[in-house]
Amino acid sequence: MFKNISGNAKVCLLYEPLFLLPYTLYITYASVFMMALGVSEKGIGWITTLGLVMQIFTSMISGYLTDRMGRRKALLVFDLLSITVGMLFLIFAQNIWFFVVAAILNSFNRIANTAWYCLLIEDSEPSKRHHIFNMLQLIGVIGGLFAPIGGWMVSEWTLIPAVRIMYIIAGVSMTLMFIGRNYSTYDTEIGKRKKADYKIMDWTVMIKEYTTVLRVIFSNLPLLLIFCVYIMFQFQLTIKNTFLSLYLVRILHFQDAFIAIFPAVTSMAMLLLMMFVVPKLNHERLNQYMIAGFLISAAAIVLQIVLHEGQFVLMIVSALLSAVGTILTYPYLEVAVANTMDDDKRAGMLSILSVLILIFISPAGAIGGWSYSIDPRLPFILIIAAFFLSALLMYFYKAKKQKNI
Repeated sequence: MFKNISGNAKVCLLYEPLFLLPYTLYITYASVFMMALGVSEKGIGWITTLGLVMQIFTSMISGYLTDRMGRRKALLVFDLLSITVGMLFLIFAQNIWFFVVAAILNSFNRIANTAWYCLLIEDSEPSKRHHIFNMLQLIGVIGGLFAPIGGWMVSEWTLIPAVRIMYIIAGVSMTLMFIGRNYSTYDTEIGKRKKADYKIMDWTVMIKEYTTVLRVIFSNLPLLLIFCVYIMFQFQLTIKNTFLSLYLVRILHFQDAFIAIFPAVTSMAMLLLMMFVVPKLNHERLNQYMIAGFLISAAAIVLQIVLHEGQFVLMIVSALLSAVGTILTYPYLEVAVANTMDDDKRAGMLSILSVLILIFISPAGAIGGWSYSIDPRLPFILIIAAFFLSALLMYFYKAKKQKNI
C-alpha cells in the first residue's frame, strides 16, 4: 500500500503514529476519568454535546480559513490551539469546568481536520486514494494493539494518575507531530491558488460559495446518500466512544485496567484481516461489502447488550465482529466521500459536510447520557438503528450508481 502513496499523503501517514498511538492509550479511559473526577453520566453527555455544537461554528468557518490561511498554516495553528493547549486542561483537570474548556478548545480541531484532509488528498490520484485510507486504518489498527499499555498504567498507578500521564504523553507526542509534519509537507497547487484567491475575498464570497456547494450536494442524489451514510457513521461513533467504556465498567463490571483488552483484540483481528482478507477483496463490490459491514457491526452491538456480567468470551466475540464490520466499512466510506468531491470545492464541501454531520450528531452526547440514565442499553440500541439505516442508505446508493451507469 505504502508504495502507491506519495507526496503530502506519505508524509502525513509517516507522522500519524505520533497522534494515534497516544490517542489509543487515553481514549478508552476518557469517560471513566471524567466520572472519577465527579462528572455524572448526564454531565458527560452534555459536555460531548457542547463540544459538538461548538464544532458546528468552527466547521462553518473551516473551509474559509483553510483556503485563506493555506492548508499547512491552518493545520499547524489550529492543531496547536485545539490539542496542545486543550490537553493542558485535561492534564490538570479537577472538576467539570476543566472538561468544558477542553471541549471548547478541541472544537477548533475541525478547522485543522479540514486542512489535514485537503493536504492528504489534493495531490493524490483518485484511483489510489483507497491505499491512503487503508494505510491510515492500518496505522490505527497497530495503535490499538498498544491499548493494553493503558490498562497496565491504570493497574500500576490507579486510574486518575495514570490517565494524567497518558494525557502528558499525548500532548508531547502530538505537538512534536504538528511541528515535524508542518516542516516536511508542502502547499498543494490547489491550496496556493485558493489562498491567492481569498486574499481579495470577503465573508460574503464564502457564504455565496457555500450556498453553491449546498445546491450541488442536494441536487446530486448519490452524493447526498453517501453524505447521509457518513453522518450515521459519525453518530454511532460518538455514542460508542462516549459510553462503551462506562458500560463495560459500570454495568458488566469489568475492571478499569482490564477494558483496554477489548480494543486490542479488535485491532489484532483487523490487522489479520488487512493482511490476509482485504487484498483479496474485489474493489468493484465495495458497496456490497459496506452493506455487509454495517450489518455485522450491528450484530456486534446486539451481542454487547445481551451480555451478562463477566461473560468475557462473548465480549471477545463482539470485539471480533466489530473488527470485521469496521474493516468492511470505514476505509471504503472515506474513499467514497473523497471521490464524490470536486477538488476545487473540496475545502468548502468538507466544511459543509462537517456542519451537516454536527447538526445531526450534536445531540448525540445529550441523548446518549439521557438514555443511559434510563437504561444503559438504550444508547447501544440507537447505535444498532444507525447501522441498519446506514445499510439501507448504502443499498439505495448502490442502486442509484448502477442506474446511472
